[in-house]
Amino acid sequence: MAAEPGTTPVREPHRFDQGALEKYLSRHLAGFPVQPPEALTARQYSSGQSNPTFYLQKGFRTYVLRKKPHGPLLPRAHKVDREYHVQKALFSAGFPVPEPLLYCSDVSVLGTEFYVMEHVQGRMFRDITLPEVSPVERSALYVAMIETLARLHSFSLHSLGLQGYGGGPGYCRRQVTTWKKQYDASAHLDIPAMNQLAEWLMNNLPAGDNEENLIHGDFRIDNIIFHPREARVLAVLDWELSTTGHPLADLAYTAAFYFWPNTIKQLGQGGTLSFRDTIGIPSLEELISVYCRCRGMSTDLPNLNFFLALSYFKIAGICQGVYARYLLGNSSAENSYEFAEMVKPLAETGLLLSERTSFTSDAQPSGTGELFQQTKKGQEVLRKVKQFMKQHVFPAEKEVVEYYARDENSLDRWKKPSVIEKLKEMAKAEGLWNLFLPAISGLSQVDYALIAEETGKCFFAPEIFNCHAPDTGNMEVLHLYGSEEQKKQWLEPLLQGKISSCFCMSEPDVASSDATNMECSIQRDGDSYVVSGKKWWSSGAGNTNCKVAIVMAKNKNLSASRYRQHSMIIVPLDIPGLKLVRPLSVFGYLDQPHGGHFEIHFNEVRVPASNLILGEGRGFEIAQGRLGPGRIHHCMRAIGTAECALQIMCERAAQRVTFGKKLYHHEVVAHWIAESRIAIEQARLLTLKAANSIDTKGSAQARKEIAMIKVVAPRAVLKVVDYAIQVCGGAGVSQDFPLARMFAFIRTLRIADGPDEVHLSAIAKLELRDQAKQLTSKM
Repeated sequence: MAAEPGTTPVREPHRFDQGALEKYLSRHLAGFPVQPPEALTARQYSSGQSNPTFYLQKGFRTYVLRKKPHGPLLPRAHKVDREYHVQKALFSAGFPVPEPLLYCSDVSVLGTEFYVMEHVQGRMFRDITLPEVSPVERSALYVAMIETLARLHSFSLHSLGLQGYGGGPGYCRRQVTTWKKQYDASAHLDIPAMNQLAEWLMNNLPAGDNEENLIHGDFRIDNIIFHPREARVLAVLDWELSTTGHPLADLAYTAAFYFWPNTIKQLGQGGTLSFRDTIGIPSLEELISVYCRCRGMSTDLPNLNFFLALSYFKIAGICQGVYARYLLGNSSAENSYEFAEMVKPLAETGLLLSERTSFTSDAQPSGTGELFQQTKKGQEVLRKVKQFMKQHVFPAEKEVVEYYARDENSLDRWKKPSVIEKLKEMAKAEGLWNLFLPAISGLSQVDYALIAEETGKCFFAPEIFNCHAPDTGNMEVLHLYGSEEQKKQWLEPLLQGKISSCFCMSEPDVASSDATNMECSIQRDGDSYVVSGKKWWSSGAGNTNCKVAIVMAKNKNLSASRYRQHSMIIVPLDIPGLKLVRPLSVFGYLDQPHGGHFEIHFNEVRVPASNLILGEGRGFEIAQGRLGPGRIHHCMRAIGTAECALQIMCERAAQRVTFGKKLYHHEVVAHWIAESRIAIEQARLLTLKAANSIDTKGSAQARKEIAMIKVVAPRAVLKVVDYAIQVCGGAGVSQDFPLARMFAFIRTLRIADGPDEVHLSAIAKLELRDQAKQLTSKM
């Protein structure tokens, strides 16, 4: 058979009776093939320092087997039954792990306990600097990894059915004690730094050591299988050290390589690390920001120094244990002898980290967001976007405008000019693609906010970078809440730009500013859902490439609260019963570049039940996740529009003369220019603050800031555009200037993103709550 990458023939200390294994699997493993007659073959994975792991193949079926090592073992180590148990619980919950298929406690089969799981085909990276991929993908892979860790820590033990899995409260004390015992049992010489580090940890245990989350215990990028082509986690491996405890222990363990001693190799697997200097690897602050955003928590992490020191104590203990197994002759890896020299420098690094109080890096302030720092990567991508806009997008603007003006009333009005597709391919080739999605771009919301402002300076620019609404919001929904099947069928082609989408929420027969008024219904009928009702202002539906809609509808049979009665479902546009009734004009504009805004009727549209997103009654939950970062994008693009309007205003004021002097010499015009600059700067700062809040606290905790910018940004930009129209006079409302189109678009934002009045009410409610908290604390 073709050799599985990263495997060798089964090594002498780990050989077992493959015939006995095949006989056992044929009796107990469902679906194990009887044919072909060739015997089951096995190869051993060369990585892994604890439980030996093997690649099995029988015909076209492949599996992975994991077992205890032979011979004497350290107490409480190598519990493969726990691995099997936790993987089974996680797989049932939809978390990315290989499906566990069978557990065998009968040691007569192979000499030790073992379990069998599915073989997941994908990419594994043994060098944590990921030299095989580009800097852009390298960043995206690390972001995907940390998002997966945040997802793991979001599970409750009850929801997984893992009550009693760990040791209960007192995780930190238990960890220090356990690893000290493991180290003492395996130590081959006295290392003072290990004893000093153990003493410091025991004397500095975090107060309230009672966290009980499921934690992996060995979470790092070389324990992850990624999608063959995408920055998407398919499986997290090696659950031997999993337990319940403090999530920061996992985060710190993952971050430990940012402080790795230059004198030693990465767990014996490669050359001396150049991890911190590798282009594309996010900074520690960036990873922490992504993690905290996904979990909706502050980036202020108390006791981070303790958990980093604990991580190094633990890694040093693991290294000592690996070397001890080498001396006993039952180590799993071929390079186990190297680990003896690592213990001392790792313990010394742990001691140094225990004294640290700050873990900031060298992120530099960006030019326009000094108060809200862009990462180095964000600055570089912004520079590239500006250059691309200058060289390619702005020069094509005249051609695109003329195309839509020429075909405004023709049957081809929804088609796009060829230059759009050409520019999209160019942007994709330069890596300027899907910049809005942190899991792919590796950018923070502050990073992307300033990029969105730049693309807002040209009405078709967001599409060039695959960063245009409503596709961005729909892609965020599918990325965050979609099933693997939904992602494969719809998210992947959306990310690739092969199709587009629309979003159906507002309705013509009810006041949609109160979304609970929705009447469009969704009912379960066997293996399908039936959707019936009317929607309108479904943006993008006229696009000839629009293939799918995400529809929000009401489950009338649900007796839950009014915010738990709605669901979101994926509806293909070519499905029977769906009809595009008419395009709706915006101040007379059909908005062809955007794909228009349509009224759509659903006449008993039957959709597979698998198209439901997340579950029944989860519509508002999804909507809130969708409306966070997406609103930042709208507001910053609007600020880019305001910059264009101000430029037009100033140019016109400098060119035209009235009553014997240039327009800008009239005090009222000069004041309009000044007020426009003030309004733009104020709106930008508030929007960046909202972006920074999402990065540091998560969307849920940034609700007030998000609501404020939804009010402030459109109002400020509308004011600037109106001043510009006034300065340009009649020309300002004609097709000779883009100002009328700008006005129509920006004025619509005050409705499309929810009415100002709804946002103001929400802001007042949140402000009163915050004030009440302060008053209570003072009392």
